[in-house]
Amino acid sequence: MTAHEIDYRIYGEEMQYVEIELDPQEGVVAEAGSFMMMDDGIKMETIFGDGSQKDSSFLGKILGAGKRILTGESLFMTAFYNTLSGKKNVSFASPYPGKIIPIDLTEFRGKFICQKDAFLCAAKGVSVGIEFSKKLGRGLFGGEGFIMQKLEGDGMAFVHAGGTMSKKVLQAGEIIKVDTGCIVGFTQDVDYDIEFVGGIKNTVFGGEGLFFAKLQGPGTVYIQSLPFSRLASRVLASAPKGGGKDRGEGSILGGIGDILDGDNRF
Repeated sequence: MTAHEIDYRIYGEEMQYVEIELDPQEGVVAEAGSFMMMDDGIKMETIFGDGSQKDSSFLGKILGAGKRILTGESLFMTAFYNTLSGKKNVSFASPYPGKIIPIDLTEFRGKFICQKDAFLCAAKGVSVGIEFSKKLGRGLFGGEGFIMQKLEGDGMAFVHAGGTMSKKVLQAGEIIKVDTGCIVGFTQDVDYDIEFVGGIKNTVFGGEGLFFAKLQGPGTVYIQSLPFSRLASRVLASAPKGGGKDRGEGSILGGIGDILDGDNRF
């Protein structure tokens, strides 16, 4: 194996974290900001890119870091190494309520494609790169744009799904239609495209967007019930307006009161 072979355990229900057990000299890489806790004896190091060592030259490191900018991530990742003789643990937490999904890349022929902000951490040696969409429609309207993340290698990786996670194993030719924001990731054989919702009423009044994501098997698809973008929009919509005044969530005077107070300006 080129990636480090790590053991792990996932704790919690709604707000999960993954505890990774490192043997001596083993390591794990993680997104900046996902670290939770670690045992004494683990060394933390900030690195350019993913540290997969495919190209250890200075130019290779710069290119690897540049790819991460395209996916909207930080230039840097954090690596954690066990520098002592015994087993040590390091833990990483999910950024919002949901599920942590362990991905054994050897089960998916060394490659898994996921949305840009789904990656949490992986065994040292796993490559975290970019996957360009080859279809114009998917790139423009697919929710994730032209670029998604790809995880490559032969080790364990961990991605995060918001809310409840659904795993769908598609047979050859089998199709599932999904809200574009609800996709967590899928295996490399899945054909991913977008489809217009259709119909004037659906388009104007449906409230579900203009496009579905159409995924065709064979392959495995992971779907989340609560994308972070949806969670954030609901929080913003429910936030008290007018300096924090709250008349009650179900109050009929809520909107009228805003007008009387002058909070709604035309």
